[in-house]
Amino acid sequence: MCDVITIGSATMDVFVESDDANIVSVYTKNKKSEFMSYPYGAKVEIEDFTSQVGGGGVNTAVNFANLGYKTSAIFKIGDDIYSEGVLESFKNKNIDLSNIIQDPKVSTGFSIILVSFQGDRTVLAHRGANAMIKKSDINFDAIKNAKLLYIAPMNGDSTKVLDDIATFASENKVFVCFNAGSTSIKKGFNYLKKILDNANIVVMNKEEASLATKIQVRPDTREVKYSEEPLHPDIKEMFKKLKVRDYQIVVITDGKNGAYAYDGKKFYICPVFDGPVVSTLGAGDAFASTFCAALERNRLDIGKSLMYASVNSAGAVSEFGATQGLLTFEQIEEKLKNKPDYTFKIVE
Repeated sequence: MCDVITIGSATMDVFVESDDANIVSVYTKNKKSEFMSYPYGAKVEIEDFTSQVGGGGVNTAVNFANLGYKTSAIFKIGDDIYSEGVLESFKNKNIDLSNIIQDPKVSTGFSIILVSFQGDRTVLAHRGANAMIKKSDINFDAIKNAKLLYIAPMNGDSTKVLDDIATFASENKVFVCFNAGSTSIKKGFNYLKKILDNANIVVMNKEEASLATKIQVRPDTREVKYSEEPLHPDIKEMFKKLKVRDYQIVVITDGKNGAYAYDGKKFYICPVFDGPVVSTLGAGDAFASTFCAALERNRLDIGKSLMYASVNSAGAVSEFGATQGLLTFEQIEEKLKNKPDYTFKIVE
């Protein structure tokens, strides 16, 4: 029996960093967009290159295990050189691999991560087996016997199993944490609501929350200075639409602005925990899974759990690879102890 089961993707991630990368900003009347570019037709020199195993199912399983939970992972891989790398990466991890799905007819997920000098990244992703999880692939007995089911973002045909597994877990009194991905969100709110109905914790970034609710965060105007309010009213409206059950906690992450949470009565605001940024890949996985785990450790103290999640997310982005900088609970608590001014605030 496991404390936690994660379900999501597994990929072989190749990180590439080049000083020839340019950050190009493009402005229109209504928005600003940034692009990473390379000289067209040129042979680009690589300054740094490394490969790591990643994907939401892998990253979160490693994090839960690192935090001391008996953990099992559900993800799908092929039978190729990349699957060998995925399985090899778990040799020194205390994670149950009996629920992994391996199919020689499909290819293992693979990503090329182009890292900028600013630490942000552009990901070229081949979904492969990650987009092909079927209901018949899943060990529902393992889910039934777990305390927590963590659902990482899924894509392709794999999203078809989300409603079934969330409903099954809820019916069997298994705590459900749902980290919604853009593929699921693009199916529309009516589809998403079926999963939200069975989730105890829901985590999205601000862009995903906006896509799901169709609510845009308006810029400041002369009449209303939103920047002077503790939490933008449009984000409050996002929370109220996403929270479909009384027992739910909804979390929205907002990049460098930190993260927010809503329990139906209070809004919680937590700033980013400062630290070096080498690569932002895996930051969301570290934050969401740490928040879920910290809620139990902190007896459902939402604000404190946001702080734990922020600290561990800062650890994740401090190194190449989504799991290389992850911290234990003891390490997180030591960092918080050494920074007593770091805290959250509550807005009614």
